[in-house]
Amino acid sequence: MRDKVAAVLDKIRPALQADGGDVELVEVTEDGVVKLKLTGACAGCPMSTITLKSGIERVLREQIPEIKEVVAV
Repeated sequence: MRDKVAAVLDKIRPALQADGGDVELVEVTEDGVVKLKLTGACAGCPMSTITLKSGIERVLREQIPEIKEVVAV
């Protein structure tokens, strides 16, 4: 599943990079939790929680139904 998540993140990444940020895949647990690290401008952005939940998590769950949650670490 890690490869699937990485492939979806590669599709999302250009939008984050356009705003000076990026995302790093830390871990995909066996129970479907994806752990991400927001970097660059995203790391300190007050909107990062919304980006993570409404953007990244939504897209990942649409593309990979086995994912239960996306969390920032």
